[in-house]
Amino acid sequence: MNNKITVSCTKKNLKQIRDFVTEYLAAYRLTDILMNQIVLAVDEICANLIIHANQEDPSKNISLSITEKAGMLKFEIVDNGVAFRRSEYKEPNIEEHIRVGKKGGVGIALVNRIMDRVEFESNARQNTCFLYKKIK
Repeated sequence: MNNKITVSCTKKNLKQIRDFVTEYLAAYRLTDILMNQIVLAVDEICANLIIHANQEDPSKNISLSITEKAGMLKFEIVDNGVAFRRSEYKEPNIEEHIRVGKKGGVGIALVNRIMDRVEFESNARQNTCFLYKKIK
């Protein structure tokens, strides 16, 4: 089973990423809710990297690989754009966003709620986001 995909940094490639994750996860027979939550989390991180870190530059790429070990899924998303600075991130009040009808700004908060662990690493060569989800 193919566990890696690389796409150029355009929003139209988000569907390809969602389809790849869905196809990979099909073998695990997850509930529809869990499947959709995981796809949403991966899509959100990839969208942020494409739009914010790489400014939708089609000459740049992001790569996603998925592995599973002992019932823990690991999603590794790599890019060469502007690094996400977790230390500068302030979790939004999602209920307030909904109340005032504000769109955007809650993606990382949703990912943090869906996944069991979220990590970001950066060095001079690349940025990597690791998403972990226990499925067994």
